[in-house]
Amino acid sequence: MDPTPSSASSKPKRTSSRGGPGWLVAAAFIGPGTVTTATVAGANFGAVLLWALLFSTVATLVLQEMSARLGVRTGQGLGEAIRARFTHPFLRITSAVLVLSAVTVGNAAYQTGNLLGGGMGLEGLMGGEVRWWALILGALAAILLWTGSYRLLEGVLKGLVAVMALVFLVTAFRVAPQVPGLLTGLLRPSLPPGTLLLTMGLVGTTVVPYNLFLHASAVAEKWGTGADAREVRRDLLLSIPLGGAVSMAILITAAGTIHQVGGGVDSAADMARQLEPVLGGWARAFFAAGLFAAGLTSSITAPLAAAWASAGVLGWERNLRSPQLRLIWGGVLLVGTLLATLGIRPIPAILFAQAANGLLLPAVAAFLLLAVNDRRRMGDAANGPISNALGGVMVLVALGLGLRSILTALGVL
Repeated sequence: MDPTPSSASSKPKRTSSRGGPGWLVAAAFIGPGTVTTATVAGANFGAVLLWALLFSTVATLVLQEMSARLGVRTGQGLGEAIRARFTHPFLRITSAVLVLSAVTVGNAAYQTGNLLGGGMGLEGLMGGEVRWWALILGALAAILLWTGSYRLLEGVLKGLVAVMALVFLVTAFRVAPQVPGLLTGLLRPSLPPGTLLLTMGLVGTTVVPYNLFLHASAVAEKWGTGADAREVRRDLLLSIPLGGAVSMAILITAAGTIHQVGGGVDSAADMARQLEPVLGGWARAFFAAGLFAAGLTSSITAPLAAAWASAGVLGWERNLRSPQLRLIWGGVLLVGTLLATLGIRPIPAILFAQAANGLLLPAVAAFLLLAVNDRRRMGDAANGPISNALGGVMVLVALGLGLRSILTALGVL
């Protein structure tokens, strides 16, 4: 990503959809949160929660299509659209506070999980303590964000994550549980005792709220306004289902290996066991390297997303070298790093971060629905009845899971 993106041009940019913004969204699926949450879900409960990943993938496809359409039509991100939608001072301030709270607080929690996940990978490769590796990763991410020289490194690390994704897909085919069990888990929603937090985590790690802000801006930067809607949708239809398939493959490999033999998941070494059918003795080192790569790339993009979203709702220029944006991404990175170095256990912290994102999702998705229903700005590209129905269902399901999680925590349920 360009650290100093220019304003979206009003002219369409003749750029191939290959490697478009949809692939950036899909790459976010393979972060430490997805690997950890899907592994724990499969290891502890088999294929029972596959339906949550199917729902999350469909929800991501629906909501990111709206976000992409917003970027193509207006040349702006979701933050700018919210600012334009609410013109009354009270409503504008209220919406800005809600968005900033959701994005900065959510990304700080997400950042903690990213750093701990990357730290687990380095611990598996070189030993030491996770929290000190997390501190080093936080410092490295800060340097790369400050200088903007992370583009090549990010590309290499994304390549490692892509290879890890391929290995998971191959392993899933080799160790998958019996087909009836997979179909039941995929098509019959259920919440067995002890799965609510994991379900929220699976939703939160797939339908990432900050991606709804990033995607519209990225689409406007790549294609400009007036781009071919079919090209934008093709990018999504290729990338999002593949990302969802990889997430499901991680859960399936854990269900077909760790769950079958029993045992908990407390470390990267425990999670690496699911790759032994394909990689044998190399499983631990390969998994650790992939987890480190996923952690570092996510540690860069999460503060970046918070900065761009904040710039949109506050009317700032999207320039990461500006003092205001450095304050935002620096604050998210600092809070995430401090939390990661407190000595908390990595896996519970990562699960909590994903669940927190699931709780924030309904509010951000509701703002997106408001933005794409603004016919003054969207014109004939505004949502129709089918898009609104699908988006409404996604928001209601996410809201229901969130409310149930809160009531359970309060002892009401």
